Amino acid sequence: MANPSVGRFPDPHDFKVPKELEGWEEMYPSHYLFSKDREKWEKSQFWYQDKIHDPEPMPPLDLIFHEAWQISLSQYTTRVFCIPPAQGIAQRMLGCYMYICAINPPPDEVIAEKAQLFQKRAFYVFQHYDELWDKWITKFRALGKEMAAVEIPRELPKFVPDEQVLPAPKGCYVSHDMKEVFDILVNQMFKGWQYHFEMLNLTYLAYLMFADVARKLFPGISESAIGKMVAGAYVSMFRPEEELCRLSRLATSSRGIADILKSGMSVDQKQAELKKTPDGRHWLEEYEKAKDPWFYVSCGSGWFHYEGSWISKPDIPYSYIQSYVERIEKGEKIERSLDAIEKQRDDIVAKYRQLIKSDEDKKAFDDAYKTIRTIYVFAEDHLFWVEHWFHTIWFAKIRELGRLLVHTGMLDEEDEIFMFNRYEVPEILTEVATAWALGVDVPMRSSYYKAKAKKRKKILEAARKWMPTPALGVPPEEVAEPFTVMLWGITTDKVKEWLKGMGEARPEDISVLKGFASSAGVVQGPARVLKSLGEITGLQPGEILVCPCTNPSWAPVFGKIGAAVTDIGGLTCHAAIVCREYGLPSVTGTGVATSVIKTGDILKVDGDTGVVTIVKRA
Repeated sequence: MANPSVGRFPDPHDFKVPKELEGWEEMYPSHYLFSKDREKWEKSQFWYQDKIHDPEPMPPLDLIFHEAWQISLSQYTTRVFCIPPAQGIAQRMLGCYMYICAINPPPDEVIAEKAQLFQKRAFYVFQHYDELWDKWITKFRALGKEMAAVEIPRELPKFVPDEQVLPAPKGCYVSHDMKEVFDILVNQMFKGWQYHFEMLNLTYLAYLMFADVARKLFPGISESAIGKMVAGAYVSMFRPEEELCRLSRLATSSRGIADILKSGMSVDQKQAELKKTPDGRHWLEEYEKAKDPWFYVSCGSGWFHYEGSWISKPDIPYSYIQSYVERIEKGEKIERSLDAIEKQRDDIVAKYRQLIKSDEDKKAFDDAYKTIRTIYVFAEDHLFWVEHWFHTIWFAKIRELGRLLVHTGMLDEEDEIFMFNRYEVPEILTEVATAWALGVDVPMRSSYYKAKAKKRKKILEAARKWMPTPALGVPPEEVAEPFTVMLWGITTDKVKEWLKGMGEARPEDISVLKGFASSAGVVQGPARVLKSLGEITGLQPGEILVCPCTNPSWAPVFGKIGAAVTDIGGLTCHAAIVCREYGLPSVTGTGVATSVIKTGDILKVDGDTGVVTIVKRA
C-alpha cells in the first residue's frame, strides 16, 4: 500500500524522455518496456534506477547480463532455496536506463510451503560451503575455458576448402558455424549467470541473519560495528591488486626495472626496454604469469563492453604499478593491512561476546557468526570469476564476431555489434550467411545496419547527458524487502532523500546526507565526484571518493583515498565490503550524493553514523 504523504515519482507510463532520445525503445526487447498490457501491475510496483549495475545508459547487447541475472537471482530466491518471504527482482528499461523493483511477498500459504524447503536446503549449504565452493570454482572455470575455446570464423571464404569436402563433405559450413557460435556464447553466458547466484543470495541472507542476532543480543549496536565483525577476508577479487603489489616489489628489488616502469614511455616501449636485460625479461615473465587469470579484470564494473580490461588496456595495470613503485621508494606500505583488520575484528567480536549472559544466546551468536564468516567470502570470490574473468572472455569473443561482420562489409567497426540486442544479432548473421550462400554480387542491407548502429550510438550519447529520475511510481509506506535494503541500499529514508532531490529541496540547499554506516571511522577532506570510469585518473591522495557505486577494479585506489560515499548500495555492496577490508570510512546508499556534492567540496564522512556533512562548498 502506497503512502501518498511521502510524495511520488513519475508514472512510468506517462514519463517523457528528452526528444534527443527518440527511438530508444527500438534498442531493447519489447518485454523490457513498460507496456499497456501490464500497466496495472507495473503501476502497483515501486521502480528504482539500478545504479549499482547500470549507472550509465545500456548498450543493447550488454543487456544480456541483466537478462541473465533477472532469471538467476529470482529463481534462487523463489524456486531453488525458497527464501520464504522474498520474491524476485523485475527489470524495465526507460530512456536507455534500467529500473528494477522487488516483487511483493507471496501469499501466506506459499511462504509456509517455502519455509519447509528453505530450512532443509539453505542450512545444508551453510554447513558444507567449503566443499561446495571447490565444486563451484571447478565447474565455473571449466565453463570459462569452454567459452574461450569457441572458434569464431574469421572470414567467409570464396569457396569452401577441399578438406571440408573431400574425402567426405563436412555436412555444415561457415554459414552455419557463424550463427551457431553466437547461440553457444549466449547460452554459455546464461549458464554462467545461473552459477553466479548459486550461493550469493544465501550469502546476503547469512549477513541478515547474523545482523538480526546481533541487534537482538546487543540493542543499539551500530551497523558499522556489525560490519567490522565480518571484515577481513582473503578473496579472489583482491588478488589482481595483490599481483600488482608483488610485481611492484619485484621491480624495486631488481636492477633498473623501477626506472623503466616510472618513465614516461608507452607500455610497448617499456616492454621493449625490459626485454633487453635478464632482470627485465624475468619481470615480464612474472607479469605474464599474473595475467591469466588475474588481469582478466575489467577497467570498470565488467558490465559494459567499452570499459575494457587490464588485458586489453595494459596501460591501466602499468600505471598502478608505477604508482606503487613510487610509493615503495618513499617507504610507504602498499599492501592491504589484513592483520590489523583481522585483529580489530577479533577484538570487537570478543568484546561483544563477553556481554552475552546465557549459553543459549552464546550458541545463537556463535552459530550465526560461524555461518557468516564461512560463506561471506563468496560475495567477492565469485565476483572476480563471473563479472570480470568470464565477461572479459565473452567480450573478446563477441568482438571476433564483430570483426567478421566488418570483414563482410555489414558493419563499419567491430564494436558496432554491441549496438544490437541478442535477438537482433542472429538476424544480421543470418542475412550475411544467406548472401554468401546465394553466390556473388548479392546485395546485403549493410547500409541499413550501419545507419541503425550510428543512430543508436547517438541516442546513447544523448542519454549520458541526461540525468534520469532515480525512481518511478509511488513509494511504499515502508521499503522492507531484505535484498533491496542489503545490496541496493534502498530504504524508506533513502527514498525520502531522493524526493528532496526531485524538487522538494534544491541540491545546493542540502548540506547533510544520510546513508548506511557501512564502514566505521570519521574523515574530513575534499570530495572527488566520479560519474564515469575515465574520471578516476584525476583522483588525488586523501580525497573522498563520491560516486554512484564503486567497481572492483578500483581496488588500487582504496589505498589512496580517505573515504568513500556512494549513491546506491547497502551494507553488503562492493563499496561497503572493500572499505571495511581497507579500514576506510564509508557511507553508502545516500541516494543523491553525486547530484548534491561537487568536486572540491569539503566533506565530513562519518562511517559510524552514516552521515555525510558538506562542511564547505567549493
